[in-house]
Amino acid sequence: MSINFEKALGTSERALFYRSQRAEILSNNIANADTPNFKARDMDFSTVLASQNRENLANTFSLKTPNVKHIAGKDSASDIYGSGLLYSTPVQPAIDQNTVDQQVEVAKYTENGIRFDAAFTRLNGAFKGLLKALRGD
Repeated sequence: MSINFEKALGTSERALFYRSQRAEILSNNIANADTPNFKARDMDFSTVLASQNRENLANTFSLKTPNVKHIAGKDSASDIYGSGLLYSTPVQPAIDQNTVDQQVEVAKYTENGIRFDAAFTRLNGAFKGLLKALRGD
């Protein structure tokens, strides 16, 4: 009997990945809060996760590398999602055309961190359940 980790773990693993990608985007916004003409970006987490779930269930996993001797590096969130990233609309327009509202971005980053912790706890619980099943507890 084989264990299908995709079914056993659910979306927790992908949720962790996308939460970390969103943290990268939000931290980039916070870092550029004083950069003239910088446009704040964000991703709609639920839409991205749902679309990736549909794609992952339809396709099999395959590793793409430029050369068989190379190991693929991690892409940044903007490389992965590109045009899929949304622009944030500022509450108060700035004279320098920067759309980052630092308090809003820090709040989003904090909320994302809390949701990351929740997804990690859920994934940890799934692994504990698998271990119990394997041990026969």
